[in-house]
Amino acid sequence: MSKLASTLQGEEQLSVLMARQPIFSKSQDVVAFELLFRGQEGSDLRAIRDDIATFDVVMNTYANIVAEKGSKRLPCYLKITDKVLLGDSLPELPPTLFSLEILGRSDITPLFIAKVKEFSHKGYRIVLADYDPEDSRFDPLLNVIHVLKLDIQRLGLSQLPKIIHKLKPYQLDLLADKVETKDEFRQCLEMGFSLYQGYFLSRPVAVKGKKIGTSKVLLLQLLGELQQESATGASLEGIAINDPALTYKILKVVNSAAFHVPREINSLSHAITLLGMEQIRRWILLFLTTSEDGKPNELTRSMLIRGRMCELLAELMGRESSMNYFIVGLLSQLDAMFDIEMQELLQEVPLSHELKNALLHYSGSMGETLQDVENYERGQFDQLHGQIDRPLYEVAYRHSLKWSEQVMNALQS
Repeated sequence: MSKLASTLQGEEQLSVLMARQPIFSKSQDVVAFELLFRGQEGSDLRAIRDDIATFDVVMNTYANIVAEKGSKRLPCYLKITDKVLLGDSLPELPPTLFSLEILGRSDITPLFIAKVKEFSHKGYRIVLADYDPEDSRFDPLLNVIHVLKLDIQRLGLSQLPKIIHKLKPYQLDLLADKVETKDEFRQCLEMGFSLYQGYFLSRPVAVKGKKIGTSKVLLLQLLGELQQESATGASLEGIAINDPALTYKILKVVNSAAFHVPREINSLSHAITLLGMEQIRRWILLFLTTSEDGKPNELTRSMLIRGRMCELLAELMGRESSMNYFIVGLLSQLDAMFDIEMQELLQEVPLSHELKNALLHYSGSMGETLQDVENYERGQFDQLHGQIDRPLYEVAYRHSLKWSEQVMNALQS
């Protein structure tokens, strides 16, 4: 087992599995996170209050994001059941950092409404999920809540204008939930939604005949050279010299806190001498996945988290060539970054058949690990393959969040 895997196993393990799902503004900036817990029961929420380690993790990792000038904390949405709301078991959490999400299946009694009002008066923003416009039970809540989630898949895009018109007098922030494609995002934007949640960033908008940009082509040439047994520092620098600015950026990231290099590195050949070809390959892949014009930073962050978590899980499971797991996770959303279908895109990316099959078909150990990571980030904890202790998934995810922030800082500095 690697030193890093041993370190992860020695980390404090939490009593809950957690993941976070971003909530976007109209400009596709992340403005909040929904916290996903295994079970979503009161015991999970009490763990935040009773377990200082869990609370610290939420505050210092799950709520943090890299902003233009350093990092900042974003509000977190917490789903709460009737039992938690009415039973005085909700932790005393800072209202500026936590919004309370009540569920449509709640028993909306006068006591329930009074409790919601009580938390609203304490300063919490109240979010209502699972809204059904045909169910009059919800009407008394519309004067109390702040954010209303509309499941656009269940309600149907064609029905939304009528629903939005009915809701206009309440002056709510409307959140379009389960937005799965860029076209759905565009339609919801035109209807006036202010918040968005779903996996639309991970879906490519295929543009016929679209080609990879010039700077990315150079990176692919470097990757191709790295595949050759004859590759040397000099042969890589012979390609990189065509874009000195890119070489400078790569070296800047290499020397950042995310990589812990023993001393400053001033050339690609110097880097290879100190750390080897595999690490150079990692850095080139990182730049291949940095945001294209018009692509939100969250897509890059998601790719980094996925790549790192695949690598960490591979190490924890004792797999060989954990770097290949990193590559599969990192490139799993490259089609969305370039707006080129994955099958077409992989014809231009110099990877082995094994890696390409993992990306296209989730085949082999690498594909299975990628699927595990995707299930984890969606909060589908019961679908994990379970080849390692469950708490270690959260530890690997937590480390991946932190690592992605370090890399994002380096890329933006």
